[in-house]
Amino acid sequence: MIKFTKSLTAVAVAMAALAGPALAEYPEGPVEFVVPWPPGDLEDILTRMIAEDFQEAYGVPAAVVNRPGGGGGPFPGAIDVANAPADGSTIGSFIIAVPVVGPQIGIPELNPDPFVPLGNFLTYPFVIATSGDAPYQSMEELAAYAGDNGVVLGHFGAPLVPTQVTLGLAHQMGFSYASDAAFDALDCNTLASGDVDVINTTLQLILPCLDDVTVLASIGADRISLTPDAPTVSELADGLDVALWNGLFVHRDTPQEIQDAIIAVARETVMSDRAQALAAETGALVYWQPADEVVTQIQTDIETLAGIEAMLAQ
Repeated sequence: MIKFTKSLTAVAVAMAALAGPALAEYPEGPVEFVVPWPPGDLEDILTRMIAEDFQEAYGVPAAVVNRPGGGGGPFPGAIDVANAPADGSTIGSFIIAVPVVGPQIGIPELNPDPFVPLGNFLTYPFVIATSGDAPYQSMEELAAYAGDNGVVLGHFGAPLVPTQVTLGLAHQMGFSYASDAAFDALDCNTLASGDVDVINTTLQLILPCLDDVTVLASIGADRISLTPDAPTVSELADGLDVALWNGLFVHRDTPQEIQDAIIAVARETVMSDRAQALAAETGALVYWQPADEVVTQIQTDIETLAGIEAMLAQ
């Protein structure tokens, strides 16, 4: 930890020297990292690591603020970041939906997209899961069962990418969910309560009860290391290959030298031993994807989601 802290401090000092007086004034006061979900999931844990290292590197208070949307997904929290000063004092830790879906759903504060990416740092191990004693233990069995029985889906929000992928998979497999509902958190209790029959959620939220649930499929390019027998959605149907990532964003008017100062800490944090250990424990991918690559990724994801929406409209 001492070696890592010294390294971060050296990064901050070096960047200050390169950028001159403008960067030396940043940050002038406390910094907030806004996570638009409840505490406990991977984006929250990793963002807290970044905030801790930011505070150590720059000597100002840095905290994670959780602003769940109450069924509105990440968008209320994203609006808070959009309305904050463009001075690096408020940083968004956002899922794919904020830049990909947010500008498309009639929220004035998010259209046009007010953000620029600093970098992506996480790809969720995202799954479609059910209870271990459900009368279906594969997507094929679920499709057959749903033909004669009502199955309720729990998700984080109807317009969000994993929900659209889950509905697209059902469409291609010839069935539909009888109803669905949005939740701020989808965990072991959600399934145990019987409120829903199937959930799409991050693996992190069901790790405590993984032995008691069945992962029907995972969302992403590759199978998850902790659930290697569960096929990916893209293995089961075409056109649904979407990686569910999380990254850091700021208002697009934020000066580049401030963006660079945030990046310097975040990049080193996510490549640290403790962040990579978390990846190994949870099946997540933890990395640093630079801003220019994120811009390209966002455009690709917009096109993929448009294809899924067209499929569901048929």
